[in-house]
Amino acid sequence: MDKRHIKKVAIIGSGIMGSGIACHFANIGVEVLLLDIVPRELTDSEKAKGLTLEHKNVRNRLVNDSLKASLKSKPSPIYNQKFADRISTGNLEDDLHKISEVDWIIEVVVERLDIKQKVFERVEKHRKPGTLISSNTSGIPIHFMNKGRSEDFQQHFAVTHFFNPPRYLQLFEVIPGPNCKQEVTDFLMMYGEKFLGKTSVLAKDTPAFIGNRIGIFGIMSLFHQVKELGLSVEEVDKLTGPVIGRPKSATFRTVDVVGLDTLVHVANGIYENCPKDEAHDLFKLPDFIDTMMKNKMLGSKTKKGFYKKEGKEILTLDLDTLEYRQKKRAKFATLELTKTVDKVIDRFKILVNGKDKAGEFYRKNFTAMFAYVQNRIPEISDELFRIDDAMKAGFGWEHGPFQIWDAIGVEKGIELMKSEGFEPAKWVSEMVASGNTSFYTVKEGSKYYYDISAKKQTKIPGQDSFIILDNIREAQTIWKNSDASIQHLGDGVLNVEFQSKMNTLGSGVLQAINKGIDLAESEYDAVILGNQDANFTVGANLAMIFMMAVEQEYDELNYAVKYFQDTVMRLRYSSCPTIVAPHGMTLGGGCELSLHADKVVAAAETYIGLVEFGVGIIPGGAGSKEMALRATEGLLKDDVKLNKLRDYFINVAMAKVATSAYEAFDLGFFKKHKDSVVVNKNRQIATAKRHAIQMLEDGYTQPTPKKAYVMGQQALGMFLVGTDSLEKGRYASEHDKKIANKLGYVLAGGDLSEPTYVSERYLLDLEREAFMSLITERKTLERIEHMLKTGKPLRN
Repeated sequence: MDKRHIKKVAIIGSGIMGSGIACHFANIGVEVLLLDIVPRELTDSEKAKGLTLEHKNVRNRLVNDSLKASLKSKPSPIYNQKFADRISTGNLEDDLHKISEVDWIIEVVVERLDIKQKVFERVEKHRKPGTLISSNTSGIPIHFMNKGRSEDFQQHFAVTHFFNPPRYLQLFEVIPGPNCKQEVTDFLMMYGEKFLGKTSVLAKDTPAFIGNRIGIFGIMSLFHQVKELGLSVEEVDKLTGPVIGRPKSATFRTVDVVGLDTLVHVANGIYENCPKDEAHDLFKLPDFIDTMMKNKMLGSKTKKGFYKKEGKEILTLDLDTLEYRQKKRAKFATLELTKTVDKVIDRFKILVNGKDKAGEFYRKNFTAMFAYVQNRIPEISDELFRIDDAMKAGFGWEHGPFQIWDAIGVEKGIELMKSEGFEPAKWVSEMVASGNTSFYTVKEGSKYYYDISAKKQTKIPGQDSFIILDNIREAQTIWKNSDASIQHLGDGVLNVEFQSKMNTLGSGVLQAINKGIDLAESEYDAVILGNQDANFTVGANLAMIFMMAVEQEYDELNYAVKYFQDTVMRLRYSSCPTIVAPHGMTLGGGCELSLHADKVVAAAETYIGLVEFGVGIIPGGAGSKEMALRATEGLLKDDVKLNKLRDYFINVAMAKVATSAYEAFDLGFFKKHKDSVVVNKNRQIATAKRHAIQMLEDGYTQPTPKKAYVMGQQALGMFLVGTDSLEKGRYASEHDKKIANKLGYVLAGGDLSEPTYVSERYLLDLEREAFMSLITERKTLERIEHMLKTGKPLRN
């Protein structure tokens, strides 16, 4: 195995992709040298300053402007703006020699073979032997790119294709060059998974590789179907979005964001370079796409595409007239049938049996995809699971084509294909004839796939470093209710998995957390709170709180809030290690759980915050108490305690949400030297388990109760003056001020005349009292109702 370690990378080309890749390497702690060309002429502002083309700022203008634009873009390419210090910039004339000091050189220049060849020729003059060298091309054949290069260059050369934006899209396609050493390929695959947090997919050197070949086929196929079925833009986006486990932007909105020209460029490349593809004609642009290209209707970059914003209104393109019109609501009877089906995988059978236009669309759409992917093996990949991995990681699909086919049933899929004029591939017919009725199976906690060359189910490689709950749930669940289940992960470590709608924290989930701790304290050893949904949890069950408040069931509500507080406190003071593994949205109560665990093992993409202010209440599940406690922890003797307290007050009052796990440290939600971050979410639960075992081996002891140092009237006065001036300046409404004052009261520890130490229980009672008083307010109920109806906060 190659033991190399990547300390420094050089990235050549600082466009959107180059800067994005640079930021992602900086995210994981690697030093980056970002290079681009020297400008050939001065800008007006440079002329006005009297600068010349020889001035360093001018020579590095392109690279610096690109990086600056990238760092300002939203969503941000970097976990924390401080990490940008890890990137140094330069130009290809003055600084190319510096690549002799790096471990990996990545080329991200324009998609032109002649330019890439020139870059590699220059790179070879400075690259030290053994340095990794890769291209981010999305389809130029490797043997053209490394032609004429030295043997050592070719042995270390591959394509490493990131998807845009590099921070957020998980696909990392690795395509080894014809003479690339096996150890280099193995290293790149490992590095993508372990360090970059990606799904590494080994692909062959074929046009558009795996992700774009299948993804662009899907979009082009849809472009041709849309006219045939008489569907509108809104209807297609309704049918191809979250209902089938795809991103909210679905199809046409996604094309607008990516850019129609980008899509057309890849489609044309496949059309020109894959003449023997049985779906060759599908890659030819339909007339309406041709017209859109001519009229520069390219999407967001030209401010008009399939959608166009006029003022506050979003208009939709009529595909027949190519004129914009008002958006229409899309509705289908078939989709209504799936409303009660929470799991996307269980919806496919219903969708393909639909009796309306939606059912017809799904039958045509899925069968065209099944027919296409079956014929791409072994052309683009020898293993079917790599195609599914590529579509999930690169296009945000919850399930890949072969998983969808399995969900419908392999034989049912063949029957549907035949009815649409497609034939099953020889290997699919052989698979079914041999008694294999699915592409995937799960055995003893591991996932297997149908291996076409071996003609049997083979274990998918690389699973040993992951714990996939889908694979173990059935065999290792030891307790469950309707909202959660507990799995034994082995070695005495339990996992509590939330399974309520959107993982909301109602009584069923709290019961499971308490049960998990009971079991870990008696029969087992440690407990993790972890799930593998899109989001950890959106917080407490707001609808339930609203109903109880409207019905004026205040005693029951007070009891429910206390039950939540007590559950959260058990995480801190149990006799077993407790670990919370947050990822995605971790809001309100999810944040409060994280604040109280012995350890947090967070996914890098964790968006965590105490957001209760948005619905007119303060954090009532020990979050307000914890902010008061944390404000005084770790302060030195002469530190101004009020400063930290004020910062925490502002974070909660503004409902600030961290945009990454690293930002959560700055906001006080995670603690340095205690909590940790994993870049690959798939490794999160396995990592949490490893930490739990380590804590036990180190001799875990039950924590002793803490005391909080509160400032009383001294802090309260500061808060009241602040909220008063915000209201007077019309930055806050009267109700905003009321909520903020309640929070200030809790953080100050009440109206105490002297700073003093108080127990956590004292603060919990203050917090619950403030929460209960706010929940009786009409304006708070209006805010909660508005949030439940629209998903947006109300300012009243």
